[in-house]
Amino acid sequence: MKPVFLAGRGLACALGLDLDAAVLALRRGGAASVDVRPGTMQVAPGWAWPYRAIADDGGEGAAPGGWLARARRIVERVACASGALAGPRDGTLFVASSSLDIGMCDDGGALLGDCHSLTEHVAAWLGWRGAAYTVSTACTSSLNALLSAHHLVGMGHAEHALVLGIELRNRLSVGGFGGMQLLSPTRALPLGAGRDGLVLGEAVAALYVSCAPARWRIAGGANVVDGRDAAGCVPDAVVAMCRQALAAAGLRAHEIDLLKPQAAGSPSNDAAEILALREVFEPMPRLVALKGEIGHTLGASGAAEIALLTACLESGAWPSVDYPIDPALQTPSALQAPHAPQAVRHVLASILGFGGGHAAVVLEDCAA
Repeated sequence: MKPVFLAGRGLACALGLDLDAAVLALRRGGAASVDVRPGTMQVAPGWAWPYRAIADDGGEGAAPGGWLARARRIVERVACASGALAGPRDGTLFVASSSLDIGMCDDGGALLGDCHSLTEHVAAWLGWRGAAYTVSTACTSSLNALLSAHHLVGMGHAEHALVLGIELRNRLSVGGFGGMQLLSPTRALPLGAGRDGLVLGEAVAALYVSCAPARWRIAGGANVVDGRDAAGCVPDAVVAMCRQALAAAGLRAHEIDLLKPQAAGSPSNDAAEILALREVFEPMPRLVALKGEIGHTLGASGAAEIALLTACLESGAWPSVDYPIDPALQTPSALQAPHAPQAVRHVLASILGFGGGHAAVVLEDCAA
């Protein structure tokens, strides 16, 4: 299998409309959680939760048909930032999302068609001439898409691939998570002592994958599906995911310098995840949690957090942790360091999702 690299990336999230803005926002202390806005995201009278929205991009998001027009503006901006549109656009396109185009209904409109229709629209927006696939595996969608792109390019079946994680605001996602009592009424505290639920967010992220040498190499990964707890973390599956990802990357646990876990702020899932990671990694390497800054961006979270994390490691910007860590997790020193870690060569990033999805990817910083 040929080496595969991240040739480019792009991101629009609550921290900003591009990666430079996101890094700058982290340097300034991060983004504040904003309430669901009446008329756009409020599910019902009295039903509103904190939400990490992408800042206004200057368009008319509330106008008839506004959801789709806004989606197009953000997707085109992020895809262009990744560098994928500068080439022939004949590689493979992966559009990864858990909610797809359900936000169309918030404008009083109808869905675009079937589950592949959003991908067809995205391909048309970008003038993409290669094959296009939809990946919708709940929260693991864009990470699974990246693993597919890695295999496709590494095996020589495509010269390059573009992974787009797209998760834009819609009432159904917020209402669904709220109805399951999974959302925090205040803010997400990943691994925190007082954590009481998730905060959702929106993001569009692009990861451009190629065999051309670049700073970040995709060393390997794994996806383990275990549905014994369809809405929660299965510790055995987390252990298997990590071990399979390490084997695919040709590494041992002690060679991982940084872990980016799911760490969404769930009282039970955060604890179960850390317990499982301890079985694989002892001592525990440095940890970083990003959902406190950009929210849990569902199907886009894998691509969004990898784009943001690699930019943080390159720039030295780092998310601050301004709350006490749960002492029962025994992770304060691993999570609360105020600066970006030095000499990080190997990163294991994971995403856990509904339906028993447990996905991880190992990245190598070739400049380290």
